[in-house]
Amino acid sequence: MRELETYSLGPVQVTITEGKKPGKIDVTCFDGEFRSSFTVSEYEYKNYKRLMNLRISETFASAKEGD
Repeated sequence: MRELETYSLGPVQVTITEGKKPGKIDVTCFDGEFRSSFTVSEYEYKNYKRLMNLRISETFASAKEGD
């Protein structure tokens, strides 16, 4: 799949790639220890990216606290 974007959210590296299905985008997050992947629609990615980034940051922060 073709990489569309890569960026950091603090310690979390986020990679955005084309999804396997048309109109879908794969999101992979990795902080050096934990990895998470999920799929969103192009619409969700374009219109709710800020909320998605907030949820990614919160999830990884709570995973670190849970150790």
